[in-house]
Amino acid sequence: FDQKYRRCVHCQQTLGYLNMGIENYWGFLAAAVVLNLTPGADTVYILSRTLQQGQRAGVASVLGIGSGILIHVLLVALGLAQVVARSPLLFAVLQYAGAAYLVYLGIRMWRHRTPLLEAGRSHAAAASWQIYGQGLITNLLNPKIVLFFLALLPQFVQPAAANQLLPYVLLGGSFVVTGTLWCLLVVRLADGFKRQLLHRPAAEIWLNRICGGLLMGLGLKVALSR
Repeated sequence: FDQKYRRCVHCQQTLGYLNMGIENYWGFLAAAVVLNLTPGADTVYILSRTLQQGQRAGVASVLGIGSGILIHVLLVALGLAQVVARSPLLFAVLQYAGAAYLVYLGIRMWRHRTPLLEAGRSHAAAASWQIYGQGLITNLLNPKIVLFFLALLPQFVQPAAANQLLPYVLLGGSFVVTGTLWCLLVVRLADGFKRQLLHRPAAEIWLNRICGGLLMGLGLKVALSR
């Protein structure tokens, strides 16, 4: 009996190793796809950036937001997310800072009067890392994302691997990959729509205002949400 028990324990340990500490990975992947397809703050931000500045800016924003999600996942894996979850003051500071940043970006878009054709040329010379950094900041300054992953990820990590980094990174990476693919499709479709307005300056300027209004509204929503 003792030998059978040891073999059983060894098999469980081996299976856990092969699963990389992940429980029900395919269930997590299905949930990730559904969640990524649901429009949210990141989708609105990426859509606004693409409509206002084009495909290059949209892709840079997608990469910035993806990097922000990975950082949130690392915070959860390292236990640092608990600091945000347990500190109402820190949560409020991050929330209002993120809201203010979105409103600031929205005001800049609203006040932009250059038609999109000219804006595309001017922004083509701008460093992509600046747009990437703005996407990263908007994501990092949203503490609700930390709480979201803090609630989601542990459900798919085996108890024995709860203190390991690898399962969180694999789950977070899978979430980022599925989300990035979807967001790149959104960028492609939005850029195609923008190109239809390249020779309509009045419509282009109004589109700038609409994009700016979306970001300002998003910032107000973040600030007022509980």
